[in-house]
Amino acid sequence: MSGALLVEARGAVEIATLNRPERLNALNEGLVDELGAYFGGLAERKEVRVVILRGAGRGFCAGLDIQEDRATDETPVLRTLRTQTNIGNIYRKMRACPQPIIALGHGAAAGGGLSLLLASDVRYAAPDFRCNAAYIRIGLGGCDMASSYFLPRLVGASLASEMILTGRFIDAERALSAGLVSEIVDADKLLDRGLALADEMLATSPWGLRLSKQALNLNIDAQSLDAAMAIEDRQQVILSATEDHQEALAAFLAKRPPDYRER
Repeated sequence: MSGALLVEARGAVEIATLNRPERLNALNEGLVDELGAYFGGLAERKEVRVVILRGAGRGFCAGLDIQEDRATDETPVLRTLRTQTNIGNIYRKMRACPQPIIALGHGAAAGGGLSLLLASDVRYAAPDFRCNAAYIRIGLGGCDMASSYFLPRLVGASLASEMILTGRFIDAERALSAGLVSEIVDADKLLDRGLALADEMLATSPWGLRLSKQALNLNIDAQSLDAAMAIEDRQQVILSATEDHQEALAAFLAKRPPDYRER
């Protein structure tokens, strides 16, 4: 580990901090590798139930570090393909990991940094937050790093097209009104707000939380109402047979916190 990603454990919650503040947490090869390894390993780490993702310094993430020397002996087009794939795999792993990801955005989130937010499950923003799909501004296509997948689903086709076809920034207020973020929180209270939401998630059963994220992932692309409800029915039948379901019912009736045991 190069220290480009700092991970702090708070019980069953981990706080993952992008730690290249001198480069606005831009994605260099080291940070890309650490993010890929971290999110790729979470499926086997059942002791971690919620992840909070944030950036150190003045902003969340400025996107790809275009000043990094990526010269190798590879054919240039293959080198570019490798870079695209390695970064893109981070977002795939974020969606695939069973833990909900709470992203805390402040300052700028540009390009691949925006996609880190989009691939998270819940997003809170500081008042100085602003974000853009930066790719078209440097002579590339505006659709990159899953932006053409995530953005229309979060904010609708019109605002997604506006952002992708221009690369323009939107501020925290517009992000909130469009549903890109859930809430605007003072910067000094942002982490506390994320931890408070994590605590609410921790009050649910471990398998209930995991399978709920899975169902949301699947049903965003469900082919029909019947397909979506089949996923829900599968989840409920599985969970209804668990000991934690019986414990949750007993705790509810006794007006006490549940003591979940199935990990």
